[in-house]
This record gives sequence, C-alpha cells and structure tokens, in this order.
Amino acid sequence: MNKTHPILRKNLLPAVFAVLCVINFLLTSSVSATSRIKDIANFEGVRDNLLVGYGLVVGLNNTGDTLADGHFTKQSLLAMLERLGVKPTENGLSSKNVAAVMVTASLSGFTRQGSRVDVTVSALGDSASLLGGTLLVTPLLGADGEVYVVAQGQLAVGGFQSQGQGESVTKGVPTSARIANGGIVEREIGFKLASMERVRISLRNPDFTTARRMAQAVNAFLGTNAANPRDPGTIELSVPSGYENNVVGLLTDIEQLRIEPDQMARIVIDEQSGTIVMGENVTISTVAIAQGSLTIRVTETPQVSQPGPFAEAGTTQTVNRTDVQIDEEPDKKFSVVKQGITLQDLVNGLNALGIGPRDLITILQAIKTAGALQADIMVM
Repeated sequence: MNKTHPILRKNLLPAVFAVLCVINFLLTSSVSATSRIKDIANFEGVRDNLLVGYGLVVGLNNTGDTLADGHFTKQSLLAMLERLGVKPTENGLSSKNVAAVMVTASLSGFTRQGSRVDVTVSALGDSASLLGGTLLVTPLLGADGEVYVVAQGQLAVGGFQSQGQGESVTKGVPTSARIANGGIVEREIGFKLASMERVRISLRNPDFTTARRMAQAVNAFLGTNAANPRDPGTIELSVPSGYENNVVGLLTDIEQLRIEPDQMARIVIDEQSGTIVMGENVTISTVAIAQGSLTIRVTETPQVSQPGPFAEAGTTQTVNRTDVQIDEEPDKKFSVVKQGITLQDLVNGLNALGIGPRDLITILQAIKTAGALQADIMVM
C-alpha cells in the first residue's frame, strides 16, 4: 500500500486549505450576486387588501374630542346611543372621554373566516391622547364597500402626553394606537389559487433582461417552455403537467430559483437632502472637469463719528463702513476623468476636487448635458 510521506503530507495541507478557501470565496461571490425569484417578483393573487372603517373610542381620561355643536364626534355618539335605545339630549353630552377614530387593517387574500388580524387606530378629531381607550365595534370595509372585518378591543398606545400649568411633555404619538388581533374576519376574499391554469409573475423592478433570465431559469428547472415573458414586468407561467391543482407546490419550487437581476445605469438625485445614489453600470467618457465658485462677502461695520472736544459746531452721526471681499478660489484646476473608469474611480475623482454633494449634483447634470455620462439621471 502506498503511503504519503509525512513531510509531503504536511506541505500539502496548506495548499489544499488555500484551494478550498478560493473555491468557497468564488461560490460565495456567485451566490451573493444572485437573488431568489421570491425576493424580486410578486405572484398573481398573493397580495394584501386594504380595509378602512370609522369608529368611536371611549374610556379616555379627559383627553377626547371636544363635543361642540355640530361636531362629527357628537353626531356619531348620538347616533350610536339611539341605536342602543338611549335618547340623550344634545345639551347633556359634554364628556371629554370619547374620540372619533379611523381604523385601518390589511387583509391577506388567503385569510379564512374567523381568523384575527391586527388593526391600527388613529384619532380623527382634536383628541389629545388615546391612552386607556377602548374601541367600540367598528366594521372595516374594502374597496368594494363590503364589510370584511369587525374590530373592537383595548388600545395599545406607544406614546403619552402630560402637561401642567407651565410645561408639557409628549413622547411618541399618543393619538395613534394598535390592537393586536383586534379584528375578526367576517368575509373571505374569493380567490382560488390551487385551481389556476396560468399564473402571472410581476417583477418589482421591470427590466427586459431580468424578465428573460427569470423565464429561462424557470423553463430550465421545469424542462419545458412554460414561462414566457410578456413585457419587462410580467412573465406568464402555464401550469405544466404534474402540477395540476398544485399551483402552491409549483410556486414553492419556482420561488427558490436564483437569478442575477440586471439594472439600468441610473443616478438618483434628491436635491432637497443632497443625496446621490449611483448604480453599478454607470460609465463616463473622457471629460475634463473644473469646479470653482465665486464668493463675495459684504461686511457692514457702522462707526460713530462725533465732533472734537470744545467744537462749536457739528453733530454726532453714524457712518457706514462697508468691507467687500471677493474669493475666486484660484487653486481650483481642471481634472481629467478618463473613459471606462469604474464607479469607485469616478467617485474618487470627483471627491479629489474637494466638492460637496450640492456641487456634485450640478457637475453630474453638466456631464450628462455634455453627453459624457452614459447613465440616466432621475431627480426626486
């Protein structure tokens, strides 16, 4: 039996370890450059539905709405009491323990009747705080006007407000609250995913190349041409044989596939905050850049002029003294940015000019106007 010499085996271990490290780095880089389909696309029907309702919160500690004549909170309170068989007079309603609120929730397309969802409660009137309040039964409606959820429960407020005669303290937003599992689903959304014959996949960032790569990855996995890109943001997937009445299993297998999304060469500029975001594929042709500003500083220093001692004539007057300084920054010179540089080289070259984000925005727009910037500029 052949055996490796101990010295040779000792010398091979570092080399084998280095090769394994390189392979691991390459595999990690390859995986990190790709994304799962579920992270860059949405499947048809897998979405949330927004609900909204109007209700009343009671039990507040003198922090509710002002029940003035004609106020909607007062009208709502009167209508609610009348439905419960109570007929109060308008003059008898002077409580500060009631507040009108808007209640919102998000309902999934696959939530069944009897399930519970979280609801958010927000003050609608002039209530100072919802702390300690209880939401009365509130129906939540969808876009079609139908009631899907009924909400009620004790409010959980993340902020508070306290005030005295000379000072007040407010933490967080005391006029907004949540009720965990405060809504009960009364109506289901009629969407049958399992029996679908075609499913559309929507890209969150539409792109021709990404759509084609996704369709190719799905077809390679299924072994058939079931996926076809219809436009930059939509892929139509026909349910292949073996997945009939099992669309859930099909989407589960597909969403784990990895592809490399493509992106446009784009620069996003937010002029209000001075934020600049550059994409990876931004390139620039050879161009010379010079940046300098003319600064004019005017300083007013008034001086008092008065007549000399024992003067027979003259009055004390204020004389204006103006100092004007002009700074042209003569040390600013041209900098040449060569063609084919990377994004890091472009940023380093612009930073070498000693400019700030505001001036950088102007320079990028000027380079684009000159035709040397091969990217799209989007101003927010």
